[in-house]
Amino acid sequence: MHQGQLWDIFCTVIDNHGDLGVCWRLARQLREAGEQVRLWVDDASALAWMAPEVAQGQSADIEVRPWAQASDASTLAPAAVWIEAFGCALPEAFVAHGVATRAQPPLWINLEYLSAEDWVPRMHGLPSPVMSGPAKGWTKHFVYPGFTPDTGGLLREADLSARQQAFDRPAWRAQQLDAMGPAALSRRRWISLFCYEPAGLPQLLAQLASSADDLLLVTPGRPLAAVQQALKGVAQPPHWQALPYCAQDDFDALLWACDLNFVRGEDSLARALWAGRPFVWQIYPQSDGAHHAKLDAFLHWLDAPASLRAFHAAWNADGPDERPLPPPDLPAWAATAQAARQRLLALPDLASTLLRAAQDGAPGETG
Repeated sequence: MHQGQLWDIFCTVIDNHGDLGVCWRLARQLREAGEQVRLWVDDASALAWMAPEVAQGQSADIEVRPWAQASDASTLAPAAVWIEAFGCALPEAFVAHGVATRAQPPLWINLEYLSAEDWVPRMHGLPSPVMSGPAKGWTKHFVYPGFTPDTGGLLREADLSARQQAFDRPAWRAQQLDAMGPAALSRRRWISLFCYEPAGLPQLLAQLASSADDLLLVTPGRPLAAVQQALKGVAQPPHWQALPYCAQDDFDALLWACDLNFVRGEDSLARALWAGRPFVWQIYPQSDGAHHAKLDAFLHWLDAPASLRAFHAAWNADGPDERPLPPPDLPAWAATAQAARQRLLALPDLASTLLRAAQDGAPGETG
């Protein structure tokens, strides 16, 4: 029987909440599997709303620690696994202390970003010798999340399907109406918006304004700011409602309750896939344009219909695009999302992949 181990997960927050969101979901799933976790993060402020159990002192077996404290690890028990999330480098003092005090190296994982590109399976699980620094001679291993059996899989809670089946969509909507007012009652199609600043946003707002059926639910932060800016150029605003920051489980419920979900980055993409509802993804834009190949690879894996590909092209354009934003084809997009969800449910999840690696001493394929 597997005995619980101690894990160190390191995360740096760049300019969005996705990295921390992934790391917190991973920490929760490791805890649910009987593991203990130290989460080292340079900015944990988003956990106040993302994971309210932390602020309430109810995050048993997950210890959130400031990144700066990792430089003095002399009083800490050694962890069996080190995870560098998304290219962050462990503090050299932390590594040096581990080298000086450990009888054997930990399993050292470089957890990479999610991608459907064809080179990902070739890289997943590969060793990466440490060539310099205090841990010279040790070895890291790459773990790539992904969508196929030869990758690490996606994060998925053990009780996810049960929670979705128990979800009462009409009751959830009725509860939201208390805050939105009676005008929302006539809106049959609810749409969530979690984005950066997509080029097609003004077109979307104009498109929704022409419909008496649509209600746009706008998440806080950059999405709300983007909508407020885009509305300055729209003659007639759609019916929309600003949402507050919410915990991860509540964000999942939002996706389950809506008829169309706009998501961004990595964590919310995975949650949209698990929701199994029509969605549009805004990929994180890169200055060299590399994100377009990444988006194309994902849409190929998704087996996206032409209408969904055209919408993604306009939504992810690098700047103002003269191409019209096509109307959503929700029946076709829903069938695509459901088929993708079923394929993913047949694979082990990312936390299970990492747990097996901790037992075996190195990561391997998921299936």
